Amino acid sequence: MGIKENLDTVKSRMEKAIQTCGREVSEVKLIAVSKTKPLAALEEAYRYGCRDFGENKVQELVNKYEALPKDIRWHMIGHLQRNKVKYIVDKVFLIHSVDSLRLAQEIEKEAAKKNITVDILVEVNVAEEESKFGTTVEEVRSLVEEIAKLPHVRVKGLMTIAPYVEDSEENRPYFEKLKQIYVDIIHKNIDNVFMEELSMGMTGDYEVAITEGATYIRVGTGIFGEREYTAI
Repeated sequence: MGIKENLDTVKSRMEKAIQTCGREVSEVKLIAVSKTKPLAALEEAYRYGCRDFGENKVQELVNKYEALPKDIRWHMIGHLQRNKVKYIVDKVFLIHSVDSLRLAQEIEKEAAKKNITVDILVEVNVAEEESKFGTTVEEVRSLVEEIAKLPHVRVKGLMTIAPYVEDSEENRPYFEKLKQIYVDIIHKNIDNVFMEELSMGMTGDYEVAITEGATYIRVGTGIFGEREYTAI
């Protein structure tokens, strides 16, 4: 199947999941995870209505940003090194992968230079997988409170990458847990924290994530097919 058919399938499954839990379609946004994909594939997805694209690597995001229409909202969803922050602070719509105060401080420094405010999500390693980045469930609340003190960084919510599983139901407890933390933080009423977004759910488990409160789902393979390691 091509990109259009894949997108139609994803959107249909999204809508069913949204209806199942009594939410509004407008509450859940689809990010097309375009890492490693050639420009032609992104242009095709754009033609069929995609405006939110997710990238893992800074250089790839910058190259695609320069080449593609400026109404695209770019999401940095991969691990972000502090020395690469300066290249993307004024190009990204949202950084999903802030997992330390030091990274947030670097974003603050570069954002202040450009006199902009950068929207971020705090990444939480809910499943405690050694191979994944993210702060811990125990530390996330205090990390959010510290980041909230930075004037050019705005915490918009939380993100997690759940384990790869055959049965998507196995990831429900991780999505439930992130939603619980999210609600706890909302109740704290922290200045400069705008808990609006929960980025969770990927190709294999986005329907479960939607029923647990996801506002962003990140779908790559489900839209573009298997990853192609080709130059853009």
